[in-house]
Amino acid sequence: MTTPQRQPRVQHVLDVRGTEWLSPHLVRVVAGGASLAEFGGGGHTDAYVKLLFADPALGLDPPYDLAALRAERRVAVRTYTVRWVDRAARRLAIDFVTHGDTGVAAPWAGGAAPGDRLVLSGPGGAYAPDPAAAWHVLAGDLSALPAIAASLEAMPGDAAGVAYLEVGDPADILPLKCPAQVDVRWLVNPDPDDAAFLARALDGGAWPVPPGRVQVFAHGERESVKAMRAALRGRAVPREAISISAYWARGRTEDTFQAEKREPVGRID
Repeated sequence: MTTPQRQPRVQHVLDVRGTEWLSPHLVRVVAGGASLAEFGGGGHTDAYVKLLFADPALGLDPPYDLAALRAERRVAVRTYTVRWVDRAARRLAIDFVTHGDTGVAAPWAGGAAPGDRLVLSGPGGAYAPDPAAAWHVLAGDLSALPAIAASLEAMPGDAAGVAYLEVGDPADILPLKCPAQVDVRWLVNPDPDDAAFLARALDGGAWPVPPGRVQVFAHGERESVKAMRAALRGRAVPREAISISAYWARGRTEDTFQAEKREPVGRID
């Protein structure tokens, strides 16, 4: 019996329309292209795409042959959450966390200019706020902020809950739109190696409803996510009501991080 071949995702070839520095460590890139009229998403507020960065010296035109180029290490793939998409206007926004001039995607975003090309595939996604949930709990660092912000905006006006947002610099605190009964708490962590910072916030917060009526979205750095998972187990929140996974790992490139996730030692249990 032959195994069905997975169909490659559609590649969207976009042009940068503009950029905006939202804070010292967060830059928004707005890009557009005709193919965004058919951009999927399924209503997920954590919709993510794979950004494809091919070596400019190769002079390649997209769509790229990813299987060949990745094997030869001539294309870098980076995963980012879509902050918003306007299919009618054929535009989308992606917020990039910047760490100076290291990495691939963040330096590109920091220097992006109108007319620059951006190639991406997707989207994927799995989470959206459940209107039937009595209490929403969201937790994450700057890497999770785009998904959390999009989720807060998508909640019905009578939604209630709390959002814990970890930053290392108070200058990264941003105004967010959310229902009046959702408490947004910006938490400044002075120690980037304190992986239990968000878990302590989850563990110490008062939830005024039974665990079975809570919906949780918790994402961010790998060790932080592990600690949050343990805290949620202690709260007895049903597993099916929790969206939790790591977006990145401290000291790892995305290529290394994704490879480790496929190995038992790298999985978050």
